[in-house]
Amino acid sequence: MSEPSQHSFFDDAQGIAFGTFTCAVGLHILTFCGLITGQTAGLAVVISYLSGWSFGLVFFVINLPFYWLAWRRLGPIFTAKSLISVTILSVLTELLPAGFAIERLNPGLGAVIFGALTGAGLLALFRHGGSLGGVGVVALLIQDTSGFRAGHVQLLFDLVLFSAAAFLFPWTIVLWSLLGAVVLNFVIAINHRRDRYVAT
Repeated sequence: MSEPSQHSFFDDAQGIAFGTFTCAVGLHILTFCGLITGQTAGLAVVISYLSGWSFGLVFFVINLPFYWLAWRRLGPIFTAKSLISVTILSVLTELLPAGFAIERLNPGLGAVIFGALTGAGLLALFRHGGSLGGVGVVALLIQDTSGFRAGHVQLLFDLVLFSAAAFLFPWTIVLWSLLGAVVLNFVIAINHRRDRYVAT
């Protein structure tokens, strides 16, 4: 059996571009429906809703402390790719509403679309050595050191975040949002497995 080939610079560039764009579209759908999500993006969405500040700015700033952990434990290349991914996503979420207007979308369907798109986007980022920072960094670190799947780590964090959100938002919003988070995390948990995908 031959050794797995390494991703080229072009492979990583298109993977990060696809992943960030797909996640940005998913987040645009999420915020149109007035839903929330988990992980670091979820914290940024909640802060954005409650404060009126730009999601892109909040998301970029809230990720800053995690780069130190990523640099120390996962290396400079992973950290650089994650910083690039977070920056691109922050910019895209500001630009998308100007060119992508949604007229009507059922919140349940919106939650599923968000979960599928964002899960696929995160999967692309993970497979090309990047992430959207924050909880994703911690989840990958735990998976690499203990074998406990990254998607399961993120799902546990999301359960805590949604429990807190239940006191801040209507229960219908929380339930539809939880559906989106479950879809997202199961996409990652089922597909992001090092025993099935070995190229880096």
